[in-house]
Amino acid sequence: MEAVGALLALRTTILRLGARHLEIVAYAVLISTLIGVTLGIFVSRRRRLGAVVIGAANVGQAVPSLAVLGLVLPFLGIGPSAAVFALVLRGMLPILNNTYAGITSVDPAVVEASRGMGMQGWQVLALVELPLALPVIMAGIRTATVASISLATIAALIGAGGLGELIYQGLAMVDMTRLLAGAIPVAALAVAADALLGWAQRAAGTATAVSPPGAPSNAATEAPSARAAGPL
Repeated sequence: MEAVGALLALRTTILRLGARHLEIVAYAVLISTLIGVTLGIFVSRRRRLGAVVIGAANVGQAVPSLAVLGLVLPFLGIGPSAAVFALVLRGMLPILNNTYAGITSVDPAVVEASRGMGMQGWQVLALVELPLALPVIMAGIRTATVASISLATIAALIGAGGLGELIYQGLAMVDMTRLLAGAIPVAALAVAADALLGWAQRAAGTATAVSPPGAPSNAATEAPSARAAGPL
């Protein structure tokens, strides 16, 4: 009970730092999604280049986030900008990988059927390929979001704020209450984000499985053969 009372005494600090934590993560995930999806679409149209870019992205995942912070500090200085930059580099990679994998895994027969119906390249992408790849893309965004919530604790090391402040204060002061006051909300946010985005991913998969937007229906693809056969 004493531990619970001590945590409740820090509720104002937890809420303030939690809001800052969510702000950093939101900016990072938004920018990661824009860059990752755009770059994924681009390299999916150039398969040889795509293999090189995806390989480089996988290698980039091995670079520690603290090392990235150290590299960008001379240019961006201390504060949230450097933290967001590091999180974008980390979060962009799974989104890029999943966007590329999702688009390239679309059935070529569906793509050809769409072109046969008179769709232009951008229409095939927007109305067929992206909707069918959406569950895979959502899985990448889900992974990036959960990872960003966890990694955003390092923002405290460069004065950007967030729940990491409580964690590092707890470590420095050997104060278990402050340590838990930072760690428990971070874990709760990660679990909540994973559950919410998991639901969105399943919803996207169900929607595209029932009726992919813009995809040619069975009737449309079977009609030409039926007309060709005609009455005997």
